[in-house]
Amino acid sequence: MLTSPAWLSAALSVYGLPALFAAMVLEGPLATALGAFLAAQGFFHLSQVYLLAIAADLTGDSLLYLLGRLGRVPARLWRGARGWHRRRRALWLQAHLQRHAGRLLVMGKLTHALGFLILIAAGAARLPFLSFLGWNLLATLPKSALFAVVGFFGGAAYQRLDFYLWLFSTAALAGLFATACAWLRYRVRPYFPED
Repeated sequence: MLTSPAWLSAALSVYGLPALFAAMVLEGPLATALGAFLAAQGFFHLSQVYLLAIAADLTGDSLLYLLGRLGRVPARLWRGARGWHRRRRALWLQAHLQRHAGRLLVMGKLTHALGFLILIAAGAARLPFLSFLGWNLLATLPKSALFAVVGFFGGAAYQRLDFYLWLFSTAALAGLFATACAWLRYRVRPYFPED
């Protein structure tokens, strides 16, 4: 356990959990690992950090959902022929999100790179909030547990955690991009015959 001055222990006992909650809403994985590291040092209980991480993650997801739900598209984007095509694509995306909500939400939570876009799009697509919350809870439970375990047992390497998180997110984003390109090539090619 770290030896700390009395004022630090007092400050953590009073403001530690609320400050950790706010940090987890803004940057969940890193703050969860930091909270678990502090739990390993005896400042918090690991169960407190884990439950706080779940609550903060769902709070942040709900705020992004609300942002998408309340967002407005300027009326000028719907005018003319281009507006008609935009509206058609938006309706297709909304229907796609409603049909495959679970898969997209879990993928967004686990990749961490595109998560905020998918959460905003889910709100814009008007997915039922309880279904949205259920899928996010399903993805949050193992994700928060992973970062809590990493922070608790690997606290000494906490600076490398951010790099590995970035590396994982970048690799996941590159994989999604490659998959989308392959899918588009497969789907678009039959419509453009070669000479």
